[in-house]
Amino acid sequence: MTSGSGHQQDALADWLRIRTRISWPCWSGTRPDAGAPARDGFRDFFTTTRGSRDAEGTERVLTALDLALADAEQGRRLSFALMANWQRTVLRRASVGFRTAPVFAKGGRERYGLTPDTQARFERCLSESTQPDLSLPSRAARTYLDVLFFHPFEDGNARAAMLALAFVLACEGVRLDQVHPLQATRWADDAEGVADLAVLLGILISATERRLSKGRQP
Repeated sequence: MTSGSGHQQDALADWLRIRTRISWPCWSGTRPDAGAPARDGFRDFFTTTRGSRDAEGTERVLTALDLALADAEQGRRLSFALMANWQRTVLRRASVGFRTAPVFAKGGRERYGLTPDTQARFERCLSESTQPDLSLPSRAARTYLDVLFFHPFEDGNARAAMLALAFVLACEGVRLDQVHPLQATRWADDAEGVADLAVLLGILISATERRLSKGRQP
């Protein structure tokens, strides 16, 4: 997150405008059977993208990942309070609240506005992570982008988005063994890109299942 000024288009407003109009892809894949892959894709992602430049911060985000996965195993519902608990660990702060001002990212090119109901709208969006009539890859992609474009925290929102993604998948027994293909710049008004992200998540889920199944064969 960076501070900025000027009259940039509000990326959060753009996201909310397209969010309900996205043509979500069909997905015929299956969730992996019980068990986890030999490699945890999220741990590998955080370690390889952050480890060499911020070893202490990497350990904190990995601890937060453990918290998120434990919360998923316990059947908790995704909420801002739950995410704030993870974020306290990520940022090593005693308390973490919802941001209190507009914020900027991507070198100041993207602005995320704030209105009196922004936090309440964020909570409603998080509650849709279990929407029964939408496939898991689409729900996971949407939740990931909800966090990116609501930008709820003053810092660490990219990490928060990845933790939320891991949580949504883990709630349905999915552990990816590969996450790096998800690393790309996302734009709030790119409806086709959103659908493509859901397609990619479906591919990664199915690929993990294939590798798990192959590993179980005698």
